[in-house]
Amino acid sequence: MREVIAIIRREKARRTKEACGAVGLSITSCSVVGRGKEKGLRYHSRPEAGISYLPKVLLTLVVRDEDVDGVVKLIMEQNRTGSVGDGKVFVCPVEEAVRIRTGEKGSVALA
Repeated sequence: MREVIAIIRREKARRTKEACGAVGLSITSCSVVGRGKEKGLRYHSRPEAGISYLPKVLLTLVVRDEDVDGVVKLIMEQNRTGSVGDGKVFVCPVEEAVRIRTGEKGSVALA
């Protein structure tokens, strides 16, 4: 199992969640701020106002190993504009999942 973490533009969040939901996944989302290698640069006449953190949405999903590539591809398709600030996707291992109601463990608990 893997956790897929996506940090994306706010205006792309709803469409991304809908697309991932069509695959039958549970999604957690929250508002975050951040900056990439461009350091959130905004061009202002005042140098002290030049660096800022930009609003983003963080999505997290836990998926079976075999579904990771498809989910990452789906997230990229929904969010790629080709411009600075499209976001990032991280994939992390998940050691265990447990369904509270039944006690089922592993990828069976994801369904």
